[in-house]
Amino acid sequence: MKAVVMAGGQGTRLRPVTSNQPKPMLPIVGEPMMQHILRLLRRHGFSDVVVTVQFLASVVRNFFGDGSDLGLRLTYATEQEPLGTAGSVKNAESLLPETFLVISGDAVTDLDLQEVVRFHREKGAAVTVTLKHVQDPLEFGIVIANDDGRIERFLEKPGWGEVFSDTINTGIYVIEPEVLSFIPPGEEFDFAHDLFPLLLAKGMPLYGCVAGGYWTDVGTLETYFTVHRDVLDRKVQLELPGFHMDGDLWIGEDAEVDPGARLRGPLYVGPNSRVERGAELREYTALGSNVVVKTGAFLHRAIVHDNAYVGASATLRGCLVGKNSDIASGATVDEGAVIADECHIGQGSVVNPRVKVYPFKTVDPGALVSQSIIWESRGSRGLFGDRGLAGLVNIDVTPEMAIRLAMAFASSLPKRSVVVASRDVTRTARIIKRAMVVGVNATGVHVHDLELAPVPMARFYARSARANSGLAVRTAPLDPASVELVFFDGRGIDVDVGTQRKIERIFYRDDLRRAFHHEIGELNFPARGREYYLGGMMNVVDAGAIRMRRPKLAVDYGFGATVLTGPPLLGQLGAQVLAVDAVLDEERAVLSPEQTEEHLRRLSELVRSSGSDVGVLFDSTGERVRLVDERGRLLGLSESLLAMINLVARTSPYPEVAVPVVTSRVAEEIVARHGGRIVWTRISASALMTAAEERGVSFAGAEGGGYIFPEFLAAYDGLMSVARLMELLARTQTTLATVVDELPQAHVARRDVAIPWEAKGSVMRRLLERSNGEGETIDGLKTYRGRDWACVAPHPQEPLVRVWAEAGSDDEAESLAGEFAQLVEELKG
Repeated sequence: MKAVVMAGGQGTRLRPVTSNQPKPMLPIVGEPMMQHILRLLRRHGFSDVVVTVQFLASVVRNFFGDGSDLGLRLTYATEQEPLGTAGSVKNAESLLPETFLVISGDAVTDLDLQEVVRFHREKGAAVTVTLKHVQDPLEFGIVIANDDGRIERFLEKPGWGEVFSDTINTGIYVIEPEVLSFIPPGEEFDFAHDLFPLLLAKGMPLYGCVAGGYWTDVGTLETYFTVHRDVLDRKVQLELPGFHMDGDLWIGEDAEVDPGARLRGPLYVGPNSRVERGAELREYTALGSNVVVKTGAFLHRAIVHDNAYVGASATLRGCLVGKNSDIASGATVDEGAVIADECHIGQGSVVNPRVKVYPFKTVDPGALVSQSIIWESRGSRGLFGDRGLAGLVNIDVTPEMAIRLAMAFASSLPKRSVVVASRDVTRTARIIKRAMVVGVNATGVHVHDLELAPVPMARFYARSARANSGLAVRTAPLDPASVELVFFDGRGIDVDVGTQRKIERIFYRDDLRRAFHHEIGELNFPARGREYYLGGMMNVVDAGAIRMRRPKLAVDYGFGATVLTGPPLLGQLGAQVLAVDAVLDEERAVLSPEQTEEHLRRLSELVRSSGSDVGVLFDSTGERVRLVDERGRLLGLSESLLAMINLVARTSPYPEVAVPVVTSRVAEEIVARHGGRIVWTRISASALMTAAEERGVSFAGAEGGGYIFPEFLAAYDGLMSVARLMELLARTQTTLATVVDELPQAHVARRDVAIPWEAKGSVMRRLLERSNGEGETIDGLKTYRGRDWACVAPHPQEPLVRVWAEAGSDDEAESLAGEFAQLVEELKG
């Protein structure tokens, strides 16, 4: 049987050490990753190997040649442009007339490949996927198979809310040649994303074989360090060149270690390397070939590639030094720092933790290098979360970082595109937004700057085709020291996961587009942005019905941006408004929980004393609202959502309403009573926006005061929510208190369970196994007991698992939530 080794990967997340070499050529304890893979194939009886190459293909071909040095016969299939995993194998179809095995050249593994082949033949499979249990499944494709091993479902690179297993696809496949006929020639096509779902839909036999042994995808620098530790600890069985000596020392052929040097294993010294008297090498250090370590140097958990030089009294801790680089005497390279190939780090200089120095750079003697070439504070979990990108101002989110992030976003757009920009009232949002405008213009993209404006206004500006996409900078709720950066597309909704990952790739690999002087984007300040927004709202709201009723409102603008749009709209609608905090004030616009409660208490008193029909508190960005009914009763978050759903259902024929999967079943009862249906979504706001954009959905909302009326804008809009609420109350000739009084009681409880990141996947897999495949996996796992239900979902940004439960009473809901929270506690152990 032939094997196919995929060796076309660029390894963008491993830059800068993969800037000038393919990822499979990155050394693991002195030898390229792909060489370890080829040795594994030879050990399991594969002698004929097809290597697919694309990025810097000549580097791979020149190193391995025909494979005879390894006892193999190598043939190369070259892609002229990236074709994806399946497309690259399709490109080699003429060389694969019989059953073949596919394996990545940039993984580290000692799996029993013959066991997988035997399993494939026993099952009569068209494709057998080698599976593995891992702690963090986010970066891999999750696979669900039945007891016989037949695959039932794939989910490629899920978010935490979609994690329902820790069983992942290793990218090692045994494939029948007829499967290649389903891959279009010359097109980018992936196994897990494109081919396997197609084969499942056609009913072809896909099986999963759970393999024992070691496997990891070396996708990040953190993983690269971890793999070296695992190899030296012998957790993975690789052939290490050289001699194994007492103290867990591996010494390569012709290496010279002075008796006066101090070595503490496990560690590796490559062939022809020299360690001088007085040098100290500590645990998990790995030197490539021809490395020189001078007297007095100290290395601990350091990885040093071929032909590097480490000067006298230099200090290397937990860092990576590329080939042909020089670390001069007295220099320090600290934890997580990466020095790429062909660099010179000057005498006495200091490279701070996590700094990355790209190839062919020189650091002057005595310099302090404190800024990474590639900014990175979140590691493999990515930049984006449920509320865009968030962080502390001038710590996580600096103006320099904001410029680069904006450039990455704009680089994903065609030149001459138009991006709309807005911010909230705070000076932190102002300075970060200004930096982002500079970044967008620098890529050749125009900016229409609305300056200080509610976020929904910017979203509507993009939706109305005046811009291709947009960005907004807002201060985080409850935390004036943090800022949130939001990116949205031409529909006015948050960019999808695919676009987020594209932005991240451009950002991390520093692939920023830089326009020539005559292509620099223009900066415009639209004069009528607010008029477009208010005019669009007036076009969809039944203003006549509202004016006839002449509603009386008590409105707390919370010192935020809605003070710019609320008064003119409510005036046009004929509402009588008692307004408070109707000025812009950056010091008071971001309310703490205690301040929010005080504002709501005062609003309740204003409603009662003024005889208002409704009380409204806007958040600082104009996206969410809190409501008070005419009795001065503050509505709970669930009550407000259900009241909105009730009003929409009563006034819409066959209504379709989108809500998160953890919303009370009362929502479904209300909508069903009026002949409609519920569209359940994932918990995130972006998922709700995407569902709202679908044809037929008349309303979407979530507990938290965020409501969406897609006819106008498929995103949260507090002002539109108030306008539509007045219209619905007018059309139904009822009051808000009456609507709330008619609602069935909802009893939903929630618990949070602290859990390590690495345990989330295994907990969700065990939960799914206990459920015997029953329940829903829209977001996490939702299981039913008659009409009662519980939903368990990993938190996307925190080391938490969230548990919701609904039952017939508050006590029963709390009990059910506690039961599942206890189950999560047991499973995480």
